[in-house]
Amino acid sequence: MLKAVWKITILAESENTISIEGNHYFPPGDVKQEYLVESDYRTRCPWKGLAHYYDLVVDGEKKENAVWSYPDPKEKARHITGYFAFGKGVTVE
Repeated sequence: MLKAVWKITILAESENTISIEGNHYFPPGDVKQEYLVESDYRTRCPWKGLAHYYDLVVDGEKKENAVWSYPDPKEKARHITGYFAFGKGVTVE
């Protein structure tokens, strides 16, 4: 069971993550999405496609663009459609 934790708040727990390029992607049903606020920030991966980013907001504290997801990835990354990955500052253990 992997957990994504920011400060002391558990953001996600799953036995079904997918590891890609050193990041664990959590299934959407295993992520506490009430802590996520979609931002306007986007990046593009040559093989995964367009990533949408989210700010974390926990107890009034905000960490910008700390989470990303591929809502409509390219063919090679279809298996992570809608999954969430966590960036720097979030511990995945």
